[in-house]
Amino acid sequence: MSNHEFESEDPRYCGYTDYREGVDPADLPATGKGSSGVERRVWDALYEVEDPEMPVSIVDLGLIYGVEVDDGHARVRMTLTYTGCPARNMLLDDVEEAAVSAEGVDSAEVDLVWSPEWNLNLVTEAGKQSLREFGVSI
Repeated sequence: MSNHEFESEDPRYCGYTDYREGVDPADLPATGKGSSGVERRVWDALYEVEDPEMPVSIVDLGLIYGVEVDDGHARVRMTLTYTGCPARNMLLDDVEEAAVSAEGVDSAEVDLVWSPEWNLNLVTEAGKQSLREFGVSI
């Protein structure tokens, strides 16, 4: 069997990961600034979700790429700090629960994306301050 038989036209780094496109990096970090109504309430709920390893909001950590609410259905687009994050399922569940907890939301879904990939430039100033207080040099 030759090596090219293992090659794929649609390579994947991890078989458990759906590599969908994210948002334009110029639009990040997404913070919910300017949102109102139900969408604002979803953002507020997401600010309450903290990273499981550090006391930092996932919004301030730069993991949330966007929120859309349409007719009581919230859709949250997010990433993780790396594809092998052991808290992946827990975070996805926490984000979905937070979104659906917002007044005016009947259902929610979370789209996990890897583009653009997360980096320290996505952390908000408030997030950087929280990380410093936690003892992380940033």
